[in-house]
Amino acid sequence: MAGWLGGVSLALHLKEMVRMTLKKQPLIDKDMILPFWLLTSCFVVWGLAQDLTAPLVTAFKGIFTMSTFEASLVQFAYFGAYFCLALPTAFLNERFGYKVGVLTGLGLAAIGAFGFYPAAKSLTFGFFLIALFILAAGLSVLETSANPFAIAMGPEGTATRRLNLAQSFNPLGTNLGVLLAAVLVLPKMNPATPEQRATMPHDQLVTIQTGELNAIMNPYLGLAVALVIIWVGIFIKKVPRTHEEVASDSHHMHFGDTVRRLHHNHHWRYGVLAQFFNVGAQVCTWTFIVLYVADVVPGGTAVRGAYFLQVSLIVFFISRFVMTWLMGYIRATRLLAIMASIAIVLCLYAAFFPGLSGAIALVAVSACLSLMFPTIYGVALHGLGVDTKFAAAGLVMAIVGGAIMPPIQGLVSDWIGTAPAFVVAAVCYAGVLLYAIYDLRSHDRFADIPEEEPKISMTGH
Repeated sequence: MAGWLGGVSLALHLKEMVRMTLKKQPLIDKDMILPFWLLTSCFVVWGLAQDLTAPLVTAFKGIFTMSTFEASLVQFAYFGAYFCLALPTAFLNERFGYKVGVLTGLGLAAIGAFGFYPAAKSLTFGFFLIALFILAAGLSVLETSANPFAIAMGPEGTATRRLNLAQSFNPLGTNLGVLLAAVLVLPKMNPATPEQRATMPHDQLVTIQTGELNAIMNPYLGLAVALVIIWVGIFIKKVPRTHEEVASDSHHMHFGDTVRRLHHNHHWRYGVLAQFFNVGAQVCTWTFIVLYVADVVPGGTAVRGAYFLQVSLIVFFISRFVMTWLMGYIRATRLLAIMASIAIVLCLYAAFFPGLSGAIALVAVSACLSLMFPTIYGVALHGLGVDTKFAAAGLVMAIVGGAIMPPIQGLVSDWIGTAPAFVVAAVCYAGVLLYAIYDLRSHDRFADIPEEEPKISMTGH
């Protein structure tokens, strides 16, 4: 009995020591505070670009009188660039470090954004796709580099909270993107129908198209200028050498060994799947909430649906900070499991109880979404050391879920209706829940306490 009590006493003492150790862990290293906040501006930028680009499908469909499939090439170009550039970025980061990766991404994205000027003057849809692909390619490089860079800016024990903090500013960009599209782009689209455009004199049609494409172009030129300003700020701020070492000329990467190690790392492998379902769920939720309001809410319209989307993004933004604070008290993956479970219930409620309350439930889902991407990202990369850069690329490639799952929900919607189709989003959130449960039950599970492991290197060596 005494031995049992002594064991309990020792366990309680160790738990208290761990708690005290956690409190002493800084969220950001002192010499990385300014670089961290400069890097955080990048999270705002790619959020802005993503939601500024979303309305282009509808806009281009009207401007060029094309089919929905042709207009949807906008999303294909955007997500395709993310998928194609993530792995090459891993090699770039491995050789030159995260800062070079961030600068390369910002520069490439700026070139793509400036490319909207010649595209608008040419009145050619194909040129817009090229400019959009270059912009998204830069954002893919930027995101692949910035996420692990944020993780590396402090102790590994606070890595997930630190990434959640940086990601908390991403919804600020998404809200700004929706606002810019609503104020500067969509109101300037001519209401002429395809039939009316087909019968217009050529000169009149060109005049209308020029005005519409200029309305699309202007916000992207502003985005390009912002990208250049951020590039200059990060370029002139030196990162301490302990955080930004580059590989030596004699360094040889063993990509095959890295792939084998990652393949056998269940936390990372399942993390990629979880991120695929997470991004798919996010895009499904935000894409179809507008149609949900228009189709099943009494008196609902697309305009009212856009209002619900805007509120969802505000909820998402605020919840990011709340979740970051909660992680100081609740284990990250336990909180992830709770939020994923709530998201499943809310989506099923919206599916089987259509109406205003269902739409409100979908807005509430955004609170659950707020912690998912950075938490899955941080958990999947935890303790990977030399393999971090390539592992991060795999997680960014999983963003392709945002291109695959929405069409599936769209097909289900055509088959059984807009509301019941949210079962697809619920299935995606179930994928996230399974990953959280796996981590909580795993023997090598992610720790929300500091580990005696080296910090993630800037080059992997």
